[in-house]
Amino acid sequence: MSIGFSSCMAGRPLPVDAPQDGALVALTWQEGRIEHWIRFGHPHYEHFLDKHSRLLGFAPGAIFGFVRWASNDYGTVSSRIDILQAVDRFAPYQTLPFVRPGGELLLSIHGWPKVERVLQRIDAIMALSIDPAAAAPDYWRHLHNRLSVGQEAHPYTRLQHRAWLKRRSILR
Repeated sequence: MSIGFSSCMAGRPLPVDAPQDGALVALTWQEGRIEHWIRFGHPHYEHFLDKHSRLLGFAPGAIFGFVRWASNDYGTVSSRIDILQAVDRFAPYQTLPFVRPGGELLLSIHGWPKVERVLQRIDAIMALSIDPAAAAPDYWRHLHNRLSVGQEAHPYTRLQHRAWLKRRSILR
């Protein structure tokens, strides 16, 4: 059922004003059939293709959560969440359907029970008044690794977030 970025674009060229850096995400929304949305993140570009699809662009370094869900006449056939960090055009990246060219994949989880746990973690981070897009990339990797092997992940804390912000300020 998975189709790529070019299939979603239906042979259309990229818009002239589409950014050349970062990640360009193709979103589709057909109620009850195919629902792709951004759970968190701060796009700097948006272009509506038609009433069911649009493109969002994320600047290099931006972290965002991308949720994909699909169903057929018998129920859900796919549910997944990917948390990516957009990269500049010369950096290495992983490819992902609906994301052009790709990004650094911090978390990739499929199956509703695990996706639901990730969504709960995102809500918990927001409950701390922390923007999930500003959370430490290492936390998303930790969550991915723990959920992938069926283990409970450590919660993200304000202390961990302060440490990440200090580390990030030194790295810049």
